[in-house]
Amino acid sequence: MVFFFVRYKNIMKSSPYITSEGMARLNEELNQIWDRRREVVKALSAAAAEGDRSENAEYIYRKKELRGLDRRIRYLQKRMPDLHVIADNPDDEDKVFFAAIIMLENEQGEHVEYRIVGPDEIDHQHGNISLDSPLAQALLSKKVDEEVTIHVQDGSKRYYIIAIRYAG
Repeated sequence: MVFFFVRYKNIMKSSPYITSEGMARLNEELNQIWDRRREVVKALSAAAAEGDRSENAEYIYRKKELRGLDRRIRYLQKRMPDLHVIADNPDDEDKVFFAAIIMLENEQGEHVEYRIVGPDEIDHQHGNISLDSPLAQALLSKKVDEEVTIHVQDGSKRYYIIAIRYAG
């Protein structure tokens, strides 16, 4: 399954845009992973010194953890140089562009707020949606009081734009 995901990611190129906050988080994550890697290597060395590695659960676990950390480090080191940090707000702040915070009203009259960010910053708990998502694509260049419709598995959903703002 992971192999398929990696191949799929190579076929479907994601947008190379990121906010300055997102880039700072990726840099912090990379630093934390390097710190964690040092700890894992020490624990792995200690586990290896215990003798028979084939039945040593600690050794096997640490090797697996080290592979996961190395995989994430490689990904970040490959991805981060290709990212373009978008720090400035657009000239026309009345329209939806990258990094916009949009208040929407759905068909049930409920209000939802989303921020359009790069694919490396997706966080549904905080309302961060990818620039590549169908909703973000439908919202781009729209203004307040416009309606957007997106097609989903169960049919379609309509949203009305209530407000647009930009952080900073």
